[in-house]
Amino acid sequence: MERMRSILWVGGAAQLREEAVAESPLLDVAWARDADDATALPLAAFDALVVDCDDAAVAGDTVRRLRRAGPGRCPPIVVRLPELAGDTASALRRAGADLVAARSGVPPHEPLSALLARVSPRAAATPRSPRRAGDDDEKPIEARPALIARSPAMNGVLELAARAMRSHATVLVTGETGTGKELLARAIHDGSTRRTGPFVAINCAAFPDTLLETELFGHLRGAFTGAEREKKGLFELAEGGTLFLDELGETSPPLQAKLLRALQEREVRPLGSTQTRRIDVRVVAATNRTLQDEVARGAFREDLYWRLAVFHLVVPPLRERREDVVPLAEHFLRRHGARDGKPGCRLAPDAIDLLHVHAWPGNVRELENEMQRALALVEPGDSIATRHLSERLQAALRPVVESGVDPRSDTLQNQIARIEAWLVRRALEAHGGRRAATARTLGITREGLYKKMRRHGIA
Repeated sequence: MERMRSILWVGGAAQLREEAVAESPLLDVAWARDADDATALPLAAFDALVVDCDDAAVAGDTVRRLRRAGPGRCPPIVVRLPELAGDTASALRRAGADLVAARSGVPPHEPLSALLARVSPRAAATPRSPRRAGDDDEKPIEARPALIARSPAMNGVLELAARAMRSHATVLVTGETGTGKELLARAIHDGSTRRTGPFVAINCAAFPDTLLETELFGHLRGAFTGAEREKKGLFELAEGGTLFLDELGETSPPLQAKLLRALQEREVRPLGSTQTRRIDVRVVAATNRTLQDEVARGAFREDLYWRLAVFHLVVPPLRERREDVVPLAEHFLRRHGARDGKPGCRLAPDAIDLLHVHAWPGNVRELENEMQRALALVEPGDSIATRHLSERLQAALRPVVESGVDPRSDTLQNQIARIEAWLVRRALEAHGGRRAATARTLGITREGLYKKMRRHGIA
C-alpha cells in the first residue's frame, strides 16, 4: 500500500479546490498563498512542494526564494503552469525546480499524482540550535507517539504525528468525540523540542466568545467592568511550549479572525491594550467537526483552516480500528486495576468476542468507562466475563441466546438462519404485525420481508 505523502501547495486556493487535491487519501496537504507564507513554514517537514502559478516569472522567483529559505533542507519542488512555451521549463529548472509541467493540454502535461511519484523526498532534518551538554533537549525525539495502536489506520496517523513532532508547524487533529485527540496532541508535544515548555489546553466550546477572547489573549487592568488586575492570556502562558485549542470548530468567525492574526503575525494584543506582544507558541487545534464542510457553509474561515492544517491528523473511530480494541481494554484494566487495588484482572474469551462486535459509538472513552465498570464488579485477579459488561454490550448477544443457536453443534448457515428468523419475529411483534412498518425498520422491501417469512415459516 502506498504511504501518505505530505505536500505544501504554494499558489491560489481556487486551483487547489478545483482539482480536489486536498481530498486525495494519499496526500496530506498544507496551503501557502505565496512565497512569503511558504518560507515561514518548516519546509523540511514536507515530502514535496508544489508551486502552482499562472506566471512563469513569479514561479521562478518563488522557487528561488524557497531554495534560499532552506539550503540543503528544501524538499523537491514541482512547478505547474497553465502552459509551457520556449525555454520556460529550462529556466525554471535552473532556478531550482525539480520538475516542471503544464496543468492541462498536450505533453508535457501530467497529473499531479504522476508528478509527485517522480520525485523522491530528500532526507533533510531541520537543524537545531546548539545546546549545552546535559540539556534535556539533547535527548532524542521519539520516532512516534507512545500510543497503543496495532491497526493500520491508527499506525498511519502515528507515522504522520511523528513528522509533526519534528517540526514547529501548526497541527489540526480531527475525529469523533472520544477518539483521543487531546492524548495525541500531548504526545506530539512530549516528543517535540518544545517538551520542556508548558502544554496548555483549553476547551473552546466551554466559553462564550467574549470570555474566550480574554482567556486566549489576556487583558489589562480596567479593560472592562470587573477587570481589577492584568491577566496574561493562554498564548503568553504557553510561551516556548504548546497551546492546545480543543473544539476549535465551535468558535465564531470574529474570534477566528483574531486567531488567524495571532498565528500569522506570531503576536497577540491583550484586551484594552494598544501594544502587541510577541509569542513563541506551537498551536495544536482539535475538533469533532468536518472543517471543510464548515468552510463551505461559511461557518469557519477558509484562510484559518489552511493555516491550521499544515499537519492534518484524522483520528479514526474505534469501529474502524478493531485491532486496537482488546489491547486498549487490557491497558485500561492494568492502569485502573492498579489504582483501584484490583491487579491481575483479565478478559475472558467470551468478553473479548463481545468487545470485538460492539460498535463503540463513544469510541475509546466508552471503552475505558466499560473497563472501569467491569473492574468494580470483580475481585483482584478475576476474569472479566460477558456478565460483567454493561447491558448495552450484552444486548448484542441477545439474538444469539434467544434464537437457540448452538455454535458447537450447528452449521454456520443454520445459525445465521435462526438469528435472522428471531430478528424478523421480534420486528413483527414490535410493529403489531404491520408488515410495511416492519420492512422499513429492517431496511428491506415488503417483497423481501415476505420471502424471509416464507423461508422461516413465519405466519
